[in-house]
Amino acid sequence: MDLLPAAALLAAPETLHPALWRAHQLGRSREAAVRSGFELLDAHLPGGGWPRQALTELLLPHPGVGEMRLLAPALAGIAAAEPPAPRSVMLFDPPAPLCGWALAQLGVDAQRLIVVHGRDGAHGARHLLPSADLLWALEQALKSGQVGAVLAWLPLRLRADALRRLQLAAQSHGGPVFLLRDIEARAQPSPAPLRLALHSAGIDELALRVLKRRGPALMQPLRLALPPVLAPLPRARAEAARLAAAATTRARLGPAAGSATMLSLAE
Repeated sequence: MDLLPAAALLAAPETLHPALWRAHQLGRSREAAVRSGFELLDAHLPGGGWPRQALTELLLPHPGVGEMRLLAPALAGIAAAEPPAPRSVMLFDPPAPLCGWALAQLGVDAQRLIVVHGRDGAHGARHLLPSADLLWALEQALKSGQVGAVLAWLPLRLRADALRRLQLAAQSHGGPVFLLRDIEARAQPSPAPLRLALHSAGIDELALRVLKRRGPALMQPLRLALPPVLAPLPRARAEAARLAAAATTRARLGPAAGSATMLSLAE
């Protein structure tokens, strides 16, 4: 009688534990993932969305490539959840002041955001925390269980044990945790089970490469259409300026420009 269940488990070992998956499968999670708002992206993320109780690293060539618009649908859903589910969203050391109007355009209620600045990234904030205390505050916020989502802009040079402590703390956190770092961090090991590299692919478009996930490697980058925040006329002007700049670059560089442009979008 016991041979049948054993045979079934051997045939499907991924059913033993959520941390197990086959090489050709996407991993699962104990908690339901947070939908990203992008069906193409959810289809390639383990669990079908942003993971809970785990770190997600977003690696950027520079701030402002579209990372906030990428995260906005998930943040809006978390901040607007019905009681008693709504939780605040904490942002640690954002590289620039937040634009309430732009956030409102994306559906994010700025009143649900809590911003914590470190000494090196204060932008005029009066109550400052040194970097060591910022990491401590981030760890305590994750352990508290009272925050809906966490975004933290962390430096490139970060001790490995600090990331491990954050990953352990994230396991007590019921929502997604996003660490935003420089793209050069891709060469460094990380305990984060999900790592994505982001690049701008034009006005309101984002190229996203999955560097690490619980599942098979994804060789081709994903191209996502981001929600626009500009009015139609400024958006058309910005697109025209982008096309003009690209044409100037191609004329200056000659025939090699096309291949160089393709390479930059694929990275």
